[in-house]
Amino acid sequence: MGTMKELTYVEAINEALMEEMARDETVFVFGEDIRIGYGGGGIFGATRGLFEKFGEERVIDTPLSEVAITGAAVGAALVGLRPVAEIMFGDFISIIMDQLVNNVAKMRWVLNGEVDVPIVYRTAYGGGIGAGFHHSQSFEAWLAHVPGLKVVMPSDPADAKGLLKTSIRDNDPIVFMEHKLLYKRSSGPVPDEEVLIPLGKGAVKRPGEDVTIVATGAMVKKALEAADELSKKGVSVEVLDPRTILPLDEELILESVKKTGRIVIVHEAPVFGGFGGEIAGIVADKAIDYLDGPVKRVGALFTPIPNWNKMEEYYLPDVKKIVDAVSEVIRFE
Repeated sequence: MGTMKELTYVEAINEALMEEMARDETVFVFGEDIRIGYGGGGIFGATRGLFEKFGEERVIDTPLSEVAITGAAVGAALVGLRPVAEIMFGDFISIIMDQLVNNVAKMRWVLNGEVDVPIVYRTAYGGGIGAGFHHSQSFEAWLAHVPGLKVVMPSDPADAKGLLKTSIRDNDPIVFMEHKLLYKRSSGPVPDEEVLIPLGKGAVKRPGEDVTIVATGAMVKKALEAADELSKKGVSVEVLDPRTILPLDEELILESVKKTGRIVIVHEAPVFGGFGGEIAGIVADKAIDYLDGPVKRVGALFTPIPNWNKMEEYYLPDVKKIVDAVSEVIRFE
């Protein structure tokens, strides 16, 4: 690998958009206040500078209608464009589920496989910033239950850039989930040269021997911090990041579990009905003979996410909860 530069998560997103729009004139971005709103580049700054560089025909501010944005992306894709549509908050996926499930995801089948539907729906999801009931939820499990969609959840700047570039070039509709807590609080090395990260390929973020932790999104950092704490107790933790949950890198997870014999699954959404249950089911079906302990899941409480920051901290998974879960699958002093 060549030279690296330090970028924040949102800077990596912005750079990927810049490069892909420069590379392919059929790529355009649109959404609410993405031109100059909120000081430039949308509410989080992910589209900063695009309007100045690519102009009004390729950077489009839309009315406040997520349904209109979602449907317009389908039409654009069907006539040969590659739309990157911003749904400002992941919570608004609840508003567009009819479009996503019954139009976007099914379009290839409806038209007998004769068309591509190259759409990326970028959306900011997750808690941790005190944004309250309607701007903090994690709906990835809903999306992973929709045949025809792909669901991407990068956890660091390098993955965010590499996965977004790959997603924009993909010919299927993708929901690209960006954790808002990571935008400016996560930074890391990003390759100067072009790196395309394949969809459906997870990553070992930390190798280990005693227990596997599979974590998604912002929980990857929490899992790595928990692994540091556990190492002080002599426990070697392997941390996996699926990076995409649809398609899911089952092979990576199963290989790790067969090596360690134990697994803890961490996601931010409530445990009940969360995507962790799917991973647990896969392990039970295909690797149960290798398990030396119970499969444990760590997630949020089954309540609406609180508005008050202190209650939000209580609601969300944290390092202690992950360490406690590991202690239930592997006994240590």
